[in-house]
Amino acid sequence: MPSASLFDSIVGGPPLIQRRAIAKAITLLESTRADHRAQADVLLTRMLPHTAKSFRLGISGVPGVGKSTFIEVLGLYLIDQGHRVAVLAVDPSSSISGGSILGDKTRMEKLSTNENAYIRPSPSSGTLGGVAEKTREAMLVCEAAAYDIVLVETVGVGQSETAVANMTDMFVLLQLPNAGDDLQAIKRGVMELADLVVINKADIDSAAATRAQAQITASLRLLGLHGHPDRAHHDRQQWHRKVIQISALSGQGIEGFWAAVLEFKNLQMSNGQLSTRRQHQALSWMWERIDVGLKQMFQNNPAVRERLPALSAAVQSGRMAASTAARQLLNACDPGRDLGSMAEMKMVPGSSPA
Repeated sequence: MPSASLFDSIVGGPPLIQRRAIAKAITLLESTRADHRAQADVLLTRMLPHTAKSFRLGISGVPGVGKSTFIEVLGLYLIDQGHRVAVLAVDPSSSISGGSILGDKTRMEKLSTNENAYIRPSPSSGTLGGVAEKTREAMLVCEAAAYDIVLVETVGVGQSETAVANMTDMFVLLQLPNAGDDLQAIKRGVMELADLVVINKADIDSAAATRAQAQITASLRLLGLHGHPDRAHHDRQQWHRKVIQISALSGQGIEGFWAAVLEFKNLQMSNGQLSTRRQHQALSWMWERIDVGLKQMFQNNPAVRERLPALSAAVQSGRMAASTAARQLLNACDPGRDLGSMAEMKMVPGSSPA
């Protein structure tokens, strides 16, 4: 079981000892060993009363948009305002070698040496959603250590790189001034999730930044994500997505960015949506872990492992449909229950299959 000293060091230890304890705890959380998972579960349970007191900010954007520079400048600004900042940065893992560069601490040199900041780079290890598998748990560790601002930097924006929006209080999307045409600006999947769109590097080409701001604002309005312009000032209980310009390298617009974040936070707290959002996220997290656990149990099932090579070969050679092989493998987990037949059963409300 985790020692009391690890918990005590995380919750109230001196800065240097606390940072080492946080790193040790996150490493424990990331371990796949069963005994480590049991220790991590106990540690998380002990820490829960000390969590949920921070503001969780997710930051995403295409590679090269300046996420690391933006986070360092923002982090230093927040520390000057009296905050403690934790950064969970996720680096993509190679699909070939499985390795990651994990260079975020190097890119955030000033922030990484500040005693009021903690930066943890983690490999995505092939996890979809742009975040590492244990990012949520690492976030709880940082909150228990009294970091009141937690920044989650994702791998980058793509079709499935949006899980960060389901674990943070606010999701920020960084864009470049010359990001592309209207089709690029109105990618609905990402825009629906973004609470704030930020045009970074606006100082390089102010005209292009202004065009991008107008274009994305129009796109949000077209998608119904911006709120009706004639009603926006009357509905003060709802957040209307904004598009702002900044230059992280020069620090231009950082104060205005944080003002927009505080406006969003205060509004979400006053109307109860922040609490509701976190409740939904907690349940989503539970089911996500169940899905992962069930897949692992399936893969480790002796009957499945015995039949898998032959069925895989049959599918590869075209002798068996993939759906048929999948059903046979699922049935192999519980030979007394035919999942194919169960799917066709007409269930009576309130009842369960025998």
